[in-house]
Amino acid sequence: MKIIGRKREQKILEGCLRSGRPEFIAVYGRRRVGKTYLVREYFNNNFAFYTSGASDLNMKGQLRLFYESLLKYGWKEKKIPKDWFEAFRMLQKLLESSVAHRDPATGRLVVFLDELPWMDTRRSNFKSALDFFWNTWGSAREDLALIVCGSATSWIIDNLLESTGGLYKRVTRQIRLNPFTLYECEQLFATNEIALTRQQIIQSYMVFGGIPYYLNYFDRRLSLAQNIDVICFQDNGPLKYEFSNLYASLFRNSKKHMSIIKKLASLNRGLTRTELTCQQDISDGEGLTDALSELEQCGFIRKYHDVTKNNTAWRYQVIDPFTLFYLRFLEPGKILSWIAHVGTPAFYSWCGHAFELVCLIHIPQLKEALGISGVETEEYSWCNNKSQGAQIDLVIDRKDGVANLCEMKFSAQPYQIDAAYEKQLLAKIEAFRTQTGSKKALHLTLVSASGLIRNARANCVISEIDGDDLFAP
Repeated sequence: MKIIGRKREQKILEGCLRSGRPEFIAVYGRRRVGKTYLVREYFNNNFAFYTSGASDLNMKGQLRLFYESLLKYGWKEKKIPKDWFEAFRMLQKLLESSVAHRDPATGRLVVFLDELPWMDTRRSNFKSALDFFWNTWGSAREDLALIVCGSATSWIIDNLLESTGGLYKRVTRQIRLNPFTLYECEQLFATNEIALTRQQIIQSYMVFGGIPYYLNYFDRRLSLAQNIDVICFQDNGPLKYEFSNLYASLFRNSKKHMSIIKKLASLNRGLTRTELTCQQDISDGEGLTDALSELEQCGFIRKYHDVTKNNTAWRYQVIDPFTLFYLRFLEPGKILSWIAHVGTPAFYSWCGHAFELVCLIHIPQLKEALGISGVETEEYSWCNNKSQGAQIDLVIDRKDGVANLCEMKFSAQPYQIDAAYEKQLLAKIEAFRTQTGSKKALHLTLVSASGLIRNARANCVISEIDGDDLFAP
């Protein structure tokens, strides 16, 4: 097996093999994150049955693919199933036959249904057939491990994990596969013999996030900037049109989701629902609620309390690095070459905001560096509502009586605080205390990609975190 990271997920799969009871495992996560690769590599492609749904096929086309997979695994009957009930009856008979492959160590029948949401076409009764297959047969088979997978995270959650129908509480284990951390990205680059410094790996994360599929496009002969140009900006670049393809593959009404994403991305710290509905083409109602929930479930946005308003107000913020990179640079007419853009004032402005997002994604590593991994915390950003420009991009509000006010700085060299910036930092702390009424000890925390120069002006910084701390496992 050549699996990078995913230690927790591998333990879950190992537990399913050895549990001695029927297992129904749901694996979900955004497109390109490595769900299929994890399952295939862990089981070394040794399945009793494997098939995958395909996008843009009707029920007849999906059933043909299912039937062709049955033939591959030993089914002999020359008849394409007329519906999903018949298809699952064929699968049941195949698994009961002597030709069914079993895991050599445990004797398990491992069945892998990939891209399950695509099989559920309109009026196909797919969910009812899956329900019948599991509840009348699969759930009584102690030797069966049924693994289902899908990129349409909202479908998995609504129809399996939170189902109120026949599949209610039938999933025995779930794996939400998240993008790689910086630690796992470093491992992937090393495995692929891509020579990058840690600061360059951080920059790659600012563009591609921790999506293994994207990072596997890197050419070891090229620099980071050259790779970004080839992958994203050239006419035949593999990710040049990824934005629209990505959202279209996940959401049936992808135009609405992309419109919401574009509006939220217009402000770095995001928008409240009220602010969002004031935007053109965004209407309030159940449709917006569903779309925001789906975007959050797929990992494109997060929501957090807006402390400048009240405890019930939520702010929605885009946290997918590639989405933000696309909207800023790859949309038609923005820039034509990344190499030509590197070093410009706009490039350095982007670096600052993009590094803040990397830090936000690595909050567990920040907490580890601060020695508070076991402390309950709430994370949010704060903006001074009485003056423009004064904001704190990350507040780690702790249950132990401390709030870390985090400033993130991306620079090639160790960061140096001058008199003007020291004054600005002290003013932020005072404004935060005054407006929030916080009674906690406020610890100014500097997160710098290259470390901090400890001069006299740096005494206001209580806690310091550098780029290497973000690479903790």
